[in-house]
Amino acid sequence: MKRVFDLLLGLIAFIILVIPLVLLALLIKLTSKGSILYWSDRVGRNNEIFSMPKFRSMQTDTPAVATHLLSNPDQYLTSIGGFLRRTSLDELPQLWSIIKGDMSFVGPRPALFNQDDLIALRSQNGVYHLLPGLTGWAQINGRDELPIPQKVKLDVEYMQRKSFGFDLYVLWLTFLKVISGDGVSH
Repeated sequence: MKRVFDLLLGLIAFIILVIPLVLLALLIKLTSKGSILYWSDRVGRNNEIFSMPKFRSMQTDTPAVATHLLSNPDQYLTSIGGFLRRTSLDELPQLWSIIKGDMSFVGPRPALFNQDDLIALRSQNGVYHLLPGLTGWAQINGRDELPIPQKVKLDVEYMQRKSFGFDLYVLWLTFLKVISGDGVSH
């Protein structure tokens, strides 16, 4: 049922958002050098690596590390990168990963391939069996500000509470967080 929901909602969202997606792509192309999309190697279900697309919000020479590990992340933002991140519009291309089946709408956010501490802790707690999500329980309970042990604790809580109803609740809370801009650091 979760896969059918993801596929149907993903296709509907893509159809509804196709014009804004094209406009954002044009805006990115006109305001910075480089590709429109940034393909990030991420850790998926069972710790398998997959490529996850995002609208590029950083300069092309930005190191491939988690944003919070950069000494001054703002120096790497494109002219519209801050806006894309604050509004979470940079995440829209992940609809492709949901439609493809690499991600779900709700689950633990996929770790970067080099976030060894997060990957190890998720593996130790069985979270690695879950399909990663566009949003998750940890995202609505702190988003970028959470330390890794707290993030994994919330991922485990999601794993234990996982249901269609809970996913709908997480999606609703995500919508409210995105609208308010709550918890976004860059």
